[in-house]
Amino acid sequence: MNRLKRVVAAIGAYAAHPDPRAAIANTVALVIVSNQPFYPLYLYWAVSSVIAPSYVTFLSTPFFAAVPAAMRRNTVLGRALLLAAGIGNTLLCRAAFGPGSGVEVFLFPCLMLALMLFRRAERLFALGFAALAFIAYLLPATLLGAPAHLYAPGEYAALQRLNFLSAASLTALIGWLFTAHLHTISRADETDDGRGA
Repeated sequence: MNRLKRVVAAIGAYAAHPDPRAAIANTVALVIVSNQPFYPLYLYWAVSSVIAPSYVTFLSTPFFAAVPAAMRRNTVLGRALLLAAGIGNTLLCRAAFGPGSGVEVFLFPCLMLALMLFRRAERLFALGFAALAFIAYLLPATLLGAPAHLYAPGEYAALQRLNFLSAASLTALIGWLFTAHLHTISRADETDDGRGA
C-alpha cells in the first residue's frame, strides 16, 4: 500500500504545475496515458476480437507522457505537444480503423482544449490548433489509405458508440477540470503567474 501511495504521489508531482492551464493539460495527458492500454480491451469486449488496429494508439503514448516534462521547459510547448499528440493520434486511428469508426469524435476534446488552454495573448496558437482540428476532420478518407481491417456494419456501429462514449467522457473531464480551476485560471491571467513560456 505504501508503494502504491508513493507511485500516486510521484505521478501527482509529475503532473503538478503552478500555471493552472498547464496543470490541467498535464492531468489530461496523464489520464489519456493511463487509459490507452485499456482501449484494445474495450474494443475486444464491445466490438470485435480483432483488436490489432488499436495498437497504433500506443505510438502516441510517449508524446502524451512527455507533456508534463515539456511543460516544465515551456508551457506553450507543453500545451502544443498535448494538442499535436491528440490530433495526430486521432488521424492515426482514423487511418487504422477507417472513416466508419467514428474515431473523428476525438477531435472535439482537441478542439475544446485548443480554445481553452491558451490565454488571450496566445490566441494565434488557439486558432491555429482549432483550425488544425477542423482540417484533420475534413481530410478525405482516401488520403489516409485503406483501414487495417474492415469490420462488419454492426461492429462499426459498436465502435462508433465506444468512441463516442470515450470522447464524451474526455470532454466532460476537461470541462470539469476547467470549472474546478476557474478561479485560479482567472487570477493567473490577471497576474500572468506561472506563464513560464
